[in-house]
Amino acid sequence: MTGPVGIGFIGVGVISDTYLENLNSFPDVEVVILGDLDTDRAAAQAAKHGVAESGTSEDVLAHPDVDLVVNLTIPAAHIAVSSAAIAAGKHVWTEKPLGLDRDGAAALLRQAADAGLRIGSAPDTILGPGFQTAKRAIQSGIIGAPLFAQTAFQTQGPDAWHPSPAFLFAEGAGPLMDMGPYYFSALVSLFGGADRVAALGAKPRPERAAAMGPLAGTPFPVEVPTTVSVLVAFDGGQQSQSMLSFDSALERHGVLEIHGTEGSIVLPDPNRFEGKIAYVKPMDVIADGFDLTQKFIDVPQEGVGPGRGLGVVDMVRAIAEDRPHIASGELGYHVLDIMLSAGESAATGEVVKVASTVAPVPAVAVDFDPFARTL
Repeated sequence: MTGPVGIGFIGVGVISDTYLENLNSFPDVEVVILGDLDTDRAAAQAAKHGVAESGTSEDVLAHPDVDLVVNLTIPAAHIAVSSAAIAAGKHVWTEKPLGLDRDGAAALLRQAADAGLRIGSAPDTILGPGFQTAKRAIQSGIIGAPLFAQTAFQTQGPDAWHPSPAFLFAEGAGPLMDMGPYYFSALVSLFGGADRVAALGAKPRPERAAAMGPLAGTPFPVEVPTTVSVLVAFDGGQQSQSMLSFDSALERHGVLEIHGTEGSIVLPDPNRFEGKIAYVKPMDVIADGFDLTQKFIDVPQEGVGPGRGLGVVDMVRAIAEDRPHIASGELGYHVLDIMLSAGESAATGEVVKVASTVAPVPAVAVDFDPFARTL
């Protein structure tokens, strides 16, 4: 590949704004066309972000200057759209999750491998300077050997803010499939592959309604558990416990803590690219009357990373350099396997073995700069 690499979008919903703002600022890529089922919406987004062409998904796939398709469709369409892009000879970056079922996602990876094409899968927050700084600190031994992790995402639900939230409560979504990719991608990037999963799920309300927008007050069914508790045992011996909920009056987002033999570290929100990083060391003595206040030591953030689109830049550079890209389809598949295993465990009450494996997730170089021209 020589740059700038041509990018086409399929799907221009809410998330497309941040992708377009960032990708339009990275010199190694060029957004050449936007496609959507609603061609008027595609045209409006193209005009808003200075993209020369717009049209249907077929227009994107047929465009001779498109080398890579950014798939921002709804989760139920991810595999079909990604497969069509691969069949058209395009590399693919897909929003999370990679797909909704193991067989379809595995077939997609095989299709890409047979065609000599790449698949990248969100989230690319694991490429952000916040997470990468913390990962380097953990690898340096700042908390000793990592032992276990705690994560939490609690909200009253996206029906409070999304103008069309029904798809976030449908099969393939809910807090597990919608928010889980951020947390489990981070954990796998730190600990390696997962071995087994146990989970509990709850669906306290069978029906909900949007709180704002043109659909305000319109009811829709809740098809999936809206609170899920997940335990994961990793191949390396570490453990994690995660709470994911759309039913919490207490808004608590982005809790990600790693605890080791010689300390504990708090990482940034895994749905963000930057944030505070700090660690504590064990106290020497704990006794009655002692001050139990622990002093957090800040870890200065290193690196550059403005937001979504980092995975696309790393991917096109990796293709040019003939190296693995970081937010890979294989990582996306393993995270999907973890989440599906959690759903199965919640439904059956049994511990579920995670069948897939994944190679160690590469780190981002400290000098990684998406604003640099390298192609």
